[in-house]
Amino acid sequence: MTNTSPNSAIELYIEGVATGNSESLNAAFHPDARVFGALGDQRVDVPIQDMIGMISAQPADVDGQFSASIRKIDEFGDIALAIVDEENFWGSVSFTDVFSLAKINDNWLIVSKSFTHTGGAPPS
Repeated sequence: MTNTSPNSAIELYIEGVATGNSESLNAAFHPDARVFGALGDQRVDVPIQDMIGMISAQPADVDGQFSASIRKIDEFGDIALAIVDEENFWGSVSFTDVFSLAKINDNWLIVSKSFTHTGGAPPS
């Protein structure tokens, strides 16, 4: 699967987290990507495969209320920056995500994700 634009990589991410689809997530991210952020008081600074494992076991859309919107994508040649707002993740959690993307061999991939927890209580 080839991501022809930064938007297509971000759309794969959104579909993957909503449903827990590891195939979509693996297609969206570079295999060496990392995630940085905090969920409540707990830091979540992990390799992408750890995040994909967490999401595969506990998808975001637990009750049909999950939504994600792309606030902005700025493209600069073969790199891009995307900001995504997520609401009702695991039912009640909200995040703002910042993604760095790179075009590698004509394929846009997310190379890092940073996020901030903007509301709601994480699941136990």
